[in-house]
Amino acid sequence: MRKLFISIVLVCATLALQARPSYQQMTQKEANALSRQAEFKMPRVTVPGFGKKTYNVLDYGADPTGMELSTKAIQDAIDRCNAQGGGTVIIPAGMYTTGPITLRSNVRLYTEPNSFISFSHDLDQYEMYDTWFEGIPTKRCTSPIHAFMQVNIAITGHGVFNGNGDWWRPLKKSKMTDAQWKKHLKEKGGIVVNNVWYPDSGSVYAQSLCEDQNVPVVTDPNDWAKIKSFLRPVMLHFVGCQNVLLEGVTFENSPAWNLHPMLCENLIMSDLNVRNPWYSQNGDGVDVESCKNVLIQRCQFDVGDDAICMKSGKNKPGRDRGVPTENVVVDQCVVYHGHGGFVVGSEMSGGIKNIQVMNNLYIGTDVGLRFKSTRGRGGIVENIYIRNVHMCNIPNEALLFDLFYGGKGAGEETEEELAARMNAEAPTVSDETPQFKNIYISDCTAKNVKRCMYFNGLPEMKIQNVQLRNIKMQGTEGALLRQTDGLVIDHVQITPTDGNAFVLAPTVTNIQWK
Repeated sequence: MRKLFISIVLVCATLALQARPSYQQMTQKEANALSRQAEFKMPRVTVPGFGKKTYNVLDYGADPTGMELSTKAIQDAIDRCNAQGGGTVIIPAGMYTTGPITLRSNVRLYTEPNSFISFSHDLDQYEMYDTWFEGIPTKRCTSPIHAFMQVNIAITGHGVFNGNGDWWRPLKKSKMTDAQWKKHLKEKGGIVVNNVWYPDSGSVYAQSLCEDQNVPVVTDPNDWAKIKSFLRPVMLHFVGCQNVLLEGVTFENSPAWNLHPMLCENLIMSDLNVRNPWYSQNGDGVDVESCKNVLIQRCQFDVGDDAICMKSGKNKPGRDRGVPTENVVVDQCVVYHGHGGFVVGSEMSGGIKNIQVMNNLYIGTDVGLRFKSTRGRGGIVENIYIRNVHMCNIPNEALLFDLFYGGKGAGEETEEELAARMNAEAPTVSDETPQFKNIYISDCTAKNVKRCMYFNGLPEMKIQNVQLRNIKMQGTEGALLRQTDGLVIDHVQITPTDGNAFVLAPTVTNIQWK
């Protein structure tokens, strides 16, 4: 009987241990193994560690019904955890409504299964502050999840973070059915101008102040308060942080970009589900900006703009910052809708280098592999290694180099708009001239694409040393190549339904066929 009792106790203890939440799944050994797969010398990426103490947000007054704001309770738990040397803050199953929260050093925010964290769309919850957006300094509303200059931070588990972005983002009527459009207007109110919905008149006014993309040029300081609704925050904004882990959770419906780590070092994103409505304006998945030593693995993206994007600042502000995004490995990611599956630019003025993309699948992205920039950026993109990427049902290019990028999504720009930039007089090469060179793409396939490849470099600075090996692509059109120098084509099979497999402009020089 005693043996039976001991056996039952041991079984119960084993089950209890198995039932305990797995706060962190990636080990340092796993991170090291992933780093070693890079085709360049990838530095060690530190996996953050945390103390054993736990802090349950329910003990601090959080409301799991979502009917009351839990901002103070969640923040109090985080602050207490930080003050006592670190540990894990637990958000149990339930629905929580909150304003912006600040993550602090040595704190892991763990979300249990069936936890749903919805960020309020009440503008009063979001202060404006000085930051960067689209690569230049500006003001934005506080991001729902943010951290500045923190060390050892993590968000892990199984929960869902929803940014309520539909209340913030301008919405084009052309992207909605009639029923969807009427439903949105009924629920959200707002103002319609030229078949675009805005949350209020201040957002309309802010749009008129934008000279380049979505950053308004404000000369009257009083205007900032008027245009607050237009200053949509990225949902997660980590700046200057070290040893960061994002693992297992879902980030969705962001007001602007979804995940925006900037100036961070030792960053791991693993097993995330990142999604935005396909129609979401500036609804990027992740924008890694001026970060160093980054691992992105087994993440799924289904978004309204670029999915996995490398950035480093825009034009003179980006060059003055002068911090490249470097040492990045992207492995086993799946992208559904998005303007691009893997993207570099267009804000790359501080440089992009040492990037490994491998074992990815892009299904229905507007473009598969998308490299974009334009005159005025400056910066150098180099040492990009891409292998074993598979793409299907791509409505534009499987592989695109666009050095005449005009700010619109692929397929949205007219031939006249592109021709106007291409026919402009070429400037003298300077620090404003972007450079793309030393890019190696191998063992990739693409099926059912509109155009297999399009290379369009600058006449004053051609795309340099792109090597394509063991590639098979099938599409309506083949490869159109312009302004490229030192291209290697080694066992590349292009099968178009219309026209030639390769169309080479006279501006393609030093090409090697193998």
